[in-house]
Amino acid sequence: MKVFGFAGYSGSGKTTLIERVIPLLVRRGLRVSLIKHAHHAFDVDQPGKDSYRHRRAGATEVMLTSAKRWVLMHEIGDQPEPELPEQLRRMSVCDIVLVEGFKKQPMPKLEIHRKAHGAPFLFADDPRIVGIATDEPIQTNLPQFALNDYESIAEFVMANAAQMELAS
Repeated sequence: MKVFGFAGYSGSGKTTLIERVIPLLVRRGLRVSLIKHAHHAFDVDQPGKDSYRHRRAGATEVMLTSAKRWVLMHEIGDQPEPELPEQLRRMSVCDIVLVEGFKKQPMPKLEIHRKAHGAPFLFADDPRIVGIATDEPIQTNLPQFALNDYESIAEFVMANAAQMELAS
């Protein structure tokens, strides 16, 4: 599987950009998956539901399954958070995994930047950022894209996605 990341500060538009690029990659015949890193506690389950009650009771894993989808929830407890390569090994085989977050991981990334946020650029400190999607022209040799140039960004992602070492 090839991997390509999207890095940027919260609110920069990563999710929206990825949401627009995925269908363009799928139309090109690619099977696309996504890993999103959350910096906070999150729960896809709902209090009161059977699966929530089972996890609260101490089950390490709970799988919900239906005719339309399945999800596996795994409690890590006091264990350290798994690194990206470990999580990638859990994914079903596909053509490309898009990664939102994990900005410190060694993979090619597109930086998403909005001038209005006033946040510093990441590319100066991350040699794995291979392009920038921004709403302001900047001085760099890296390829630059308008935040809404989804077609060009999809082509760039396809051309720059790379195999990631998944050593166990």
